[in-house]
Amino acid sequence: MLNHLNLAQVLFLDVETVPQVASYNDLPERMKTLWDKKSVYLRKENQMPDDVYERAGIMAEFGKIVCVSAGYIHESEKGKVFRVKSFYGDEEKLLLTQFCASLQAFFAKRRNAQLCAHNGKEFDFPYIARRILINALPLPAVLDMAGRKPWDVPHLDTMELWKFGDYKHFCSLDLLTTILNIPTPKDDIDGSQVAAVYYEEKNIERIVRYCEKDAMSVAQLLLRYRGEPLLPDMERAGE
Repeated sequence: MLNHLNLAQVLFLDVETVPQVASYNDLPERMKTLWDKKSVYLRKENQMPDDVYERAGIMAEFGKIVCVSAGYIHESEKGKVFRVKSFYGDEEKLLLTQFCASLQAFFAKRRNAQLCAHNGKEFDFPYIARRILINALPLPAVLDMAGRKPWDVPHLDTMELWKFGDYKHFCSLDLLTTILNIPTPKDDIDGSQVAAVYYEEKNIERIVRYCEKDAMSVAQLLLRYRGEPLLPDMERAGE
């Protein structure tokens, strides 16, 4: 499976998002009204809009990115290693500016490069693109799908690959890494806890570590799909 793929041309990524502000009461009145309307399908019968505001981070219009981790498989003297770099912090526009510059540099050096994420086509890629536009930044070509044929879009999705054409099937990264005997990235926190870690603990480094582990797990999945040995190590670019 995927034997034609040149792994050196693949940039694996993961993104961590949180609600735009810490609580529903912190929203401007106009955004409260818009959240009240948007959150209808998230709420159970007796729930109010503020009851589900903790889930606002999943929507690019009401959330923001606090970390993007991107890495690639590097051939070192010791063998293959996952080399990762993270862009993170409270200033979303700054971290996205830095990420876009790194993204464009990666693709400029590799003729047939591709992006890869788990559920990337439905979450990571469009979320990043939307937040780039919201922050009034130029959209990198690799994220611009307007007018492109599906087969011309350089995006890989490890969840889509696992579907094998079954459109209704969803499988989390946690479940896939478990059943395929890949060391789990969920050994500290999971996605549902990121907002609390960010706003209450104010521990961005903890989020970065979690994000980097997820990005590496996506690479491990692709290796497992190809029947190749897993990566033993991860190193941060520049260290």
